[in-house]
Amino acid sequence: MSEALDTLFKNGTEKMEKAINQLHREFSTVRTGRANPAMLDKVMVEYYGAPTPLKQMAQVTVSEGTSLVIAPFDKSILKEVEKAIIKAELGVAPNNDGVSVRLNFPPLTEEKRKEITKDVKKFGEEAKVQVRNVRRDMTDELKKLEKSENLPEDMVKDNQDKIQKLTDKYTAIIDKEVTEKDKEVMTV
Repeated sequence: MSEALDTLFKNGTEKMEKAINQLHREFSTVRTGRANPAMLDKVMVEYYGAPTPLKQMAQVTVSEGTSLVIAPFDKSILKEVEKAIIKAELGVAPNNDGVSVRLNFPPLTEEKRKEITKDVKKFGEEAKVQVRNVRRDMTDELKKLEKSENLPEDMVKDNQDKIQKLTDKYTAIIDKEVTEKDKEVMTV
């Protein structure tokens, strides 16, 4: 196999891995029955006029499995942290006790769990679209290589099959991840 084909598969695999990693990041923000500090990853706090990630300016701990305690390193920004959490629409009201902000997560209703599983499926579908786009790009690149390097037809066909197998592998991984996350969300 030529060096160009090796590069094609290496780059394609890396891009498909990135789609899986993005899916994991999305899943970390999905609410399940337990409190998870990763839910706050997208929360940005206005700090000296600049939006700053909450996790860079506060310690976040899980308390009793159903609540998060956010202790800012600078206590003067408690109000800003509270505003940022409200703005992030996490579905919970922050409680400011003057030292930290506490987020209590009530148990999820059956209806809310079903709503969350729809989001999980949507994230999974977005990841599959990314993988399919990588497949399309790899196939286009293979066609260019066929012309530029005069690759034999059977070699092109074999590589198209390899591209499809790679796509199927990553699609199966995504399906498995979505099923596991669905199960986690629906577990009471």
